[in-house]
Amino acid sequence: MLLMFLVVCFMFFSGIIVFSSKRKHMLLMLLSLEFIVLSLYFNIYLYLSCQGYEYFFLMVFLTMSVCEAVLGLSILVSMIRVFGNDYVMSFSSLW
Repeated sequence: MLLMFLVVCFMFFSGIIVFSSKRKHMLLMLLSLEFIVLSLYFNIYLYLSCQGYEYFFLMVFLTMSVCEAVLGLSILVSMIRVFGNDYVMSFSSLW
């Protein structure tokens, strides 16, 4: 079980490293955020299965992560329609 927690920690920190290094493209940032959310989901699942708790919180977490992904994709689509690319620096209202 400790090996699984180490794998989840490695997934989480590699997602954070990719998120911080790929700041130019919005799509790569969204993909790394989803990877971080996936590692958090797996970590919560492992914790709840070890403790013998219910999995209701996982459904709430999945719902919130899907809402976050939809909002990110809608921002990406509107950004590509307005500016023609997904470069974050060309989106002037962020900075």
